[in-house]
Amino acid sequence: MVHLVRPRPSPALLLHAPPPPPLPSTLPLPLLPPPALASLLLSAIDSSTSLRHLRSLHALLVRLPLQPRSLPYLLSRLLRRLAALPPPHAPLPYALSVFSAHSPPDPFLAAALLRFALLTQPPLTPFRLFSRLLGITHGGHLPFLPFAFSPLAKSAAAARSLPAAEAAHAVSILVGGFDKHRYVENSLIGAYVACGDVNAARKVFDEMIVKDVISWTGIVVAYSRSGDMGSAEEVFAQCPEKDLVAWTAMVTGYAQNSMPTKALEVFERMAALGVGIDEVSLTGAISACAQLGAVRRAAWVKEIAERNGLGSNVVVGSGLVDMFAKCGLIDEARSVFHGMQEKNVYTYSSMIVGLAAHGRATEAIALFKDMVRRADVVPNHVTFIGLLTACSHAGMVRDGRYYFAQMKDKYGISPSPDHYTCMVDLLGRAGLVDEAFGLVRSMSVEPHGGVWGALLGACRIHGNTDVAKVAAEHLFKLEPEGIGNYVLLSNTLASAGKWDEVSKVRKLMRSRRLKKDPAVSWFEGRDGLVHQFFAGDNSHPRTNEIKKALLELVAKLKHAGYVPILSSIVYDVSDGEKERILMGHSEKLALLFGLLTLGSRCTIRIVKNLRICEDCHLFMRLVSRVEHVEIIVRDNMRFHHFKDGECSCGGFW
Repeated sequence: MVHLVRPRPSPALLLHAPPPPPLPSTLPLPLLPPPALASLLLSAIDSSTSLRHLRSLHALLVRLPLQPRSLPYLLSRLLRRLAALPPPHAPLPYALSVFSAHSPPDPFLAAALLRFALLTQPPLTPFRLFSRLLGITHGGHLPFLPFAFSPLAKSAAAARSLPAAEAAHAVSILVGGFDKHRYVENSLIGAYVACGDVNAARKVFDEMIVKDVISWTGIVVAYSRSGDMGSAEEVFAQCPEKDLVAWTAMVTGYAQNSMPTKALEVFERMAALGVGIDEVSLTGAISACAQLGAVRRAAWVKEIAERNGLGSNVVVGSGLVDMFAKCGLIDEARSVFHGMQEKNVYTYSSMIVGLAAHGRATEAIALFKDMVRRADVVPNHVTFIGLLTACSHAGMVRDGRYYFAQMKDKYGISPSPDHYTCMVDLLGRAGLVDEAFGLVRSMSVEPHGGVWGALLGACRIHGNTDVAKVAAEHLFKLEPEGIGNYVLLSNTLASAGKWDEVSKVRKLMRSRRLKKDPAVSWFEGRDGLVHQFFAGDNSHPRTNEIKKALLELVAKLKHAGYVPILSSIVYDVSDGEKERILMGHSEKLALLFGLLTLGSRCTIRIVKNLRICEDCHLFMRLVSRVEHVEIIVRDNMRFHHFKDGECSCGGFW
């Protein structure tokens, strides 16, 4: 038997957590060969679950007769295990003492120390540690391994610091000479991508001698995040091997850059090829369905989620709630919501926002009250945006004022410009334009374009040209390329008959070479194919049939009392020309195509990129009664459910 003078635990006792009880003054250690002893200690380190336990192992490592190569390896595994402990993590000075336990300094251990700093310390701490280690290098004792430079690049990525990424790149070349090491190059690509420098990432990629799937995927992600989906698609097509991350980057990239049809095409290819579906790729597909309002695609995506065991995932579930709500299936959204066993603030907020968009303000408020009764869910800023939007769409001024005050007074959430936008919209829609203007001038934060846009929209509804000019002046400075702001001011002035001022605004638009966003509507056919219609569109294969049916329907509606609302056209043209323009509105064309393909007594869903006009709103109401159909229109503000001649908005939108 061999006895240590100081009380130290036996490796056999350290194999299991929790930490051992208080130790006796002396403790026998088995006489084991060094390799067996190292194996025993390694097992103890990997199974340890507490800092106290690892400290005891650390004491053993520096005192036991281990082979020279075993000690730095075991100490590096000790640092790795320290980094994996739940917070609070081991203090950095203790990690430094582990590093110092081996003399001379070991490059493998140095890489482990930098990795520990990356995982447990504030961003850029690895750079400060590297500077200290560099001092050792100058003495000629510590040649760095390639793996030492990865924590520097990842630290720069975590901090979103381009100078730090460039510094990591520089030292990997000047200090390590590892500019052609694939592991280091991939880390640098990741750092430049995180910092938004696509060109630097591409330069590293192009200069690589050997590229792997991580290299190719990194560039696909770089272009997707930057919005350059053309380049992303080009690189993706050239990838010799495509992994889940690359496929997901394409799906989410298209979805985030408002290209939902392309996103779903890629997702379908991904599913058909048997590529694994994860939470991120599924969320991208869910977002694409929500943008399109595609009901059949939405049901298909939900089926895939359930088939891949992600139906109960709280992130996916929250996305499904949002998706079904944006597809006009608010009852399906509620079904998913109530079927979720786990709900968080995002789940509740998605449901509240969905109810708000469908004009179900009372239900949104009731759900909020249910939410705050739960101890584990606390409302956030998105929750209140949904709540205030619900009040705005229902004209509930008193409730809106109450919850706006509660947000700060009870929940400590300072109103953001987005919350002020909701309040300005609420007051403005209710005709309280002066109060809305006063709220803007009293804001505790700088108003953004959304705030002034809401005020300008209120002026358009209630004909307040004086405040409209003030709002527009701010918008022209904040969003000089925002064509919608010029159009809204022009329409406000036109409604007041101020044609000279309308001409000035339109001249300004021409001088800045601004073009009005074309009105476009989408309709999903029975086969799941999405049809697109522009205002005055003649490009659809069935255009002649659609226009003929439209004329017949208009005649039928006029017998039922329909009189076109010509004031919806703000051009200074004849009444006959105004009526002709109204008949070419994109949502009317989409509606007629829906009637032709689905027939009466069905549900027709239309998505439009702009706000529905008063004439189209009246038109939809009457069609729902005369043709016995339910029409669901999602414009850029909310949902309108037309049934039996009535609309869910109650004429308030």
